[in-house]
Amino acid sequence: MSEIRSDNLSESVDAPSCAASIASLPTIAALEAHLAPYAAHSSQSRGRRHHERPPSARTEFQRDRDRIVHSTAFRRLEYKTQVFVNHEGDLFRTRLTHSLEVAQIARSVARNLRVNEDLVEAISLAHDLGHTPFGHAGQDALNECMRDYGGFEHNLQSLAVVDDLEEHYGAFDGLNLCFETREGILKHCSRENARRLGELGERFLQGRQPSIEAQIANLADEIAYNNHDVDDGLRSGLLTIDQLAKVELWLTHYEAARRDYPQIEGRRLIHETVRRIINTLIVDLIDTTTRNIARHAPASLDDVRRAPPLVAHSDAIAAQATALKRFLFKNLYRHYRVMRMANKAQRVIAGLFDAFIDDPRLLPPAYQTADASKQPRLIAHYIAGMTDRYASKEYQRLFVVDGD
Repeated sequence: MSEIRSDNLSESVDAPSCAASIASLPTIAALEAHLAPYAAHSSQSRGRRHHERPPSARTEFQRDRDRIVHSTAFRRLEYKTQVFVNHEGDLFRTRLTHSLEVAQIARSVARNLRVNEDLVEAISLAHDLGHTPFGHAGQDALNECMRDYGGFEHNLQSLAVVDDLEEHYGAFDGLNLCFETREGILKHCSRENARRLGELGERFLQGRQPSIEAQIANLADEIAYNNHDVDDGLRSGLLTIDQLAKVELWLTHYEAARRDYPQIEGRRLIHETVRRIINTLIVDLIDTTTRNIARHAPASLDDVRRAPPLVAHSDAIAAQATALKRFLFKNLYRHYRVMRMANKAQRVIAGLFDAFIDDPRLLPPAYQTADASKQPRLIAHYIAGMTDRYASKEYQRLFVVDGD
């Protein structure tokens, strides 16, 4: 008997009966034969930190995507804030729904550019794994708490999750993802941190670019959160149509939707407008990137790394998208109701951190260490892994007399 294993399932199969099936499976080369020469090919990956046998019936980047979807950190995204705290309403986006929207947009762009959809999907699904509870307010608070201990940055935390913190495999810590997936997760990095990351940090020191797939995931992230924040802002009542009428990107598509469908109103009109904006941004991104690729003519992934950023919007659309971002920052992210919740979130994060620093015995055993120099980072890992609800309950347990 021989054993065939996948990442999450193992079963014994009679060797003679499965040999023909294995022989008939498409090769990685066949699965990626449609890709452009400048795309990331999994057969040419820089590999994993820990050696593993190649997968059967899927590419290395498909394996990465599958591992991310089955990870504990990915499931927790369902209960982590985007803008609105999870308990404020069931219809608002979470980190999980946001990641799915990013992946959908990114795959659409990747397919049109003939680059690796599986890699761009893996990056998109993993890019927020390291986010704290309570969105950016939580990240800012935890970064302030960690100021004297190396700081906190969610991109680096996402990398820590997939490299070390997930516990699914007997042979290694983390998910043991391919270099290209890990590279795409790490969108930003200081030079100081880059020096500590070895090969993964080289591009930040040398001023080089990541793969086109990583660049696509980065822009897809912006397209997704700008537009679903508009949708959620309107749904919450924190934004109004009259306010958005001052934003060119919104007004152009809102008026077009009303002209084409004069009978619709309310949520349907909003959805139709947002849908059109997303489509415009995606089409412009594909067209502009196609022109950039033609201009610089990369013949390989290494050429992409040496070129300037290739994935981009046209100047006109980029300016409109930037104006929308500024509008959201002023009118939604700094709305007094959002700021009130952010203030509460920061108090929760700071309170938890201070309590654990003062007495690490309050931590679960897995996050306690005899090495005092490592204790703050373990506390940051513990807090960053919390969902909004868990962080709130943990705060109650520590500070409310009748807490559970």
